Amino acid sequence: MISHVHRVAAILVLFCVLHGARAAQPLYALCAAYPPEIAALHAAFGVDEQKGFTRTMINGLAFHRGTYGGKDVVVFRTGVSLVNAAYQLQLALERFPITHVLFAGVAGGIDPALQVGDVVIPERWAYHAEAAYLNEDGRGGYFVPHYLKPKLPNFGMIFPTETGVAREGEEAFQRRADFPADAMLLAAARRALPKLPALRKGGREIAVTVGGVGVAGPVFMDNAKYREWVFRVWQARCLDMESTALAHVAYVNRKPILIVRGLSDLAGAQHGANPIDDNEASVSAIAVRVLRAIVDEL
Repeated sequence: MISHVHRVAAILVLFCVLHGARAAQPLYALCAAYPPEIAALHAAFGVDEQKGFTRTMINGLAFHRGTYGGKDVVVFRTGVSLVNAAYQLQLALERFPITHVLFAGVAGGIDPALQVGDVVIPERWAYHAEAAYLNEDGRGGYFVPHYLKPKLPNFGMIFPTETGVAREGEEAFQRRADFPADAMLLAAARRALPKLPALRKGGREIAVTVGGVGVAGPVFMDNAKYREWVFRVWQARCLDMESTALAHVAYVNRKPILIVRGLSDLAGAQHGANPIDDNEASVSAIAVRVLRAIVDEL
């Protein structure tokens, strides 16, 4: 016969096993920057307080935690801009036991081979506007300060630079040219893409590709000449206002990250006015659909 002490011990062991299993369960952060993107994210992942999601407000920001496909998720808006994205992701990482960061949203297309509606999932993210702005020297060049050793071609007075980064286990700031997406998440994306049904935009089947470089900066970029320079320097596929900051924060915190961007415009290469307003909702939905397929692979 099992004694009362043994019964209590067995219950405690079972509790510890179950508690440990729950603690080990991944928590996926699913995020987007602004209303059209977050609306698509909520719709695709069933974010609804009537369906078991709980909302937590922190510093005026809403975080919805629940489950999707048996996976624990927390869904939130990063806001537009490098500063908002960095601050709000860092806040999320400090308040929730997030294990993976996944983002979906829109961007401007930089690669001339791409069209509006296409989706890119870059392997690396760089800042295009971490730079020194220099005076002309009157001889066709610029006064370059001694500290600056340009490694990349300039755009007039704009000389791009690397970024200093510090993280746990490293005693000094390390200079980095870019920040990586996670290899495991990239592999999941590559597995997911062949399973996706054909996605269409503007009467054509869109391309969804993994690889290459994305760039981000503090400006809404809508200039053809600058676009050409960005492609020449980084061979960038897309440009936005949050992604590199998100990848930067994930790198510092040693969290795997993957960013999916649908092209809502061509960052200045179009004829006439920028078409982002006409495309942001539909392209956000396309990008989120691709992200959902990737989450299903995890």
